[in-house]
Amino acid sequence: MYESVTQMRVRYAETDQMNVVYYGNYAQYFEVGRVEAIRQLGYTYKDMEASGVIMPVVEMHVRYLRPATYDDLLTVKTLLRELPDQHRIEFFQDVYNEHGKLLCAGRVVLYFLDAATRSKTVMPQSMREKLQPFFA
Repeated sequence: MYESVTQMRVRYAETDQMNVVYYGNYAQYFEVGRVEAIRQLGYTYKDMEASGVIMPVVEMHVRYLRPATYDDLLTVKTLLRELPDQHRIEFFQDVYNEHGKLLCAGRVVLYFLDAATRSKTVMPQSMREKLQPFFA
């Protein structure tokens, strides 16, 4: 299992008239968590795209539990429970406030696609090598 933690602060532009983070912004928080989780491995989305592989989101499930507000320090925990063996990768992501309260829980599924043909492919070997030790 691989786990990553990323922190970010809520910006004013991410809140609505009630000073609460607009629900659609959690998709962006999840994306930051995924990108940083891969970066913490010593690999990047940019590396993946350079190898000819892209990763579109194909599914996202979110449960909203508590609101985040302007200037809150958020922690995004990103978890990979399984090492992908085909074209599909599933991230479990939770967003916490600075008091450790769970605000939002999500699951995001992405596919590995060949950038040129848009056909399903497998995880780039260099990314697999970075993740493999967490699943031994």
